[in-house]
Amino acid sequence: MQPMSLGTIAEVVDGRLEQVPDADAIVTGPLVVDSRKVTPGALFVAFDGERADGHDYAAGAVAAGAAGVLGSRPCGAPAVLVSDVLAALAKLTRWQTARMRGVTRIGVTGSSGKTSTKDLFAQVLARAGVTHATAGSQNNEIGVPLTVASCPADARFLVLEMGARGIGHLTYLTDMAPLDVAVVLNVGAAHVGEFGSKEDTAKAKGELPASLTAHGLAVLNADDALVAPMAARTSAQVVFFGRCETAQIRATDVSVDEGGRAAFLLTTPAGQARVQLQLLGEHHVSNALAVAAVAHHSGLAPAEIADALSHAVASTGSRMQRHDRPDGVTVIDDAYNANPDSMAAALRALAAMRAGRRTVAVLGEMRELGAGSAGEHRTVGALAAELGTDIVVAVGDGDAAHTAAGARDGGAQTHLVTNRQAAARLLEDLLRPGDLVIVKASLSAGLQALVKDLVAAPT
Repeated sequence: MQPMSLGTIAEVVDGRLEQVPDADAIVTGPLVVDSRKVTPGALFVAFDGERADGHDYAAGAVAAGAAGVLGSRPCGAPAVLVSDVLAALAKLTRWQTARMRGVTRIGVTGSSGKTSTKDLFAQVLARAGVTHATAGSQNNEIGVPLTVASCPADARFLVLEMGARGIGHLTYLTDMAPLDVAVVLNVGAAHVGEFGSKEDTAKAKGELPASLTAHGLAVLNADDALVAPMAARTSAQVVFFGRCETAQIRATDVSVDEGGRAAFLLTTPAGQARVQLQLLGEHHVSNALAVAAVAHHSGLAPAEIADALSHAVASTGSRMQRHDRPDGVTVIDDAYNANPDSMAAALRALAAMRAGRRTVAVLGEMRELGAGSAGEHRTVGALAAELGTDIVVAVGDGDAAHTAAGARDGGAQTHLVTNRQAAARLLEDLLRPGDLVIVKASLSAGLQALVKDLVAAPT
């Protein structure tokens, strides 16, 4: 965090000082919302949440080294008090971003692939300068301020993953952290239950390029019929990426090896270069092109972009990460998130990696799909069967039954279990050496724990 006194913070957020013996005491560390992660000089932000009240931990946070607290009521520690902590956080973030110098702020959104793409950005743009990116998937009204506050003073690039749960959410985020570059990856069925339709999702995602000034850069997916028209919503320069001939940043000659890794010829206005991705799944080609577009705009040569993309690895957990067991079973962990589009991408990756092995798809439930949820789950099961998946294990006590029905009707060997413990017991008996297993589900399905069980199984 840019060094600020508690007194200055109070002025910026329209707060008042409480139990602060020295208004000139400097906050030098990051913003922290978890008292267990406090470092010397940090500002502890106390939220009154559904499960815990941060104010109860404020005194302990200061004892652990925090310079003070941003909260909404007295908490037995030096504090800046406001009526609305979230609104204060937005004001503080807006103040900080306005004082950043020499930093290109890049926002990334999309129905799927945001985190993987953000991780690619962090590794590729590091070739051009110090790059700071969102940790994990902290992409909301709390995560964006945390990322901005932890940006080092010598950063050239700040990469912000930005998620939305409805109309106006991305506008809220870009108001507090105005962007120089807006990247829209795709519009899919994720969160349709919250947005209402794909068209409403596109309206919300389009707020990102719409936020740019004429000096900005909008990077849009030319292959997505709901993303490409967003060009009309911005006054900024527009660069398209994709496989179609109209894209300035394009992939041709795409292939996928037996390890599930895609290769392609990258074409940019400055030339061409071959890319061999380390990430699993052909869907990462589109993500890589988005990164290449920004890297090209930032001055990197095609050969350097291709080399950086070819060396980049998955750095956030549970996203197509491969684990090879001593008994020959391979487990692909993609259990962090799921929607119809990412489910399809994962199943296609599984099929591409088959190479004569028996394939097992362990599919948890997808959340926030609204009235069409049952049909979407059935479609995923049917696709698994169509792609030749040998065994489908549907996990959950709700729409998982529809996944199982779709797979069974398609001819796949199918099992339905209600929870991850039952899945673990089933798989312990079912799996045999050489099997290729993918685990895919929304985070709330809890299948990350199943992955740990599977990876820890026979030694």
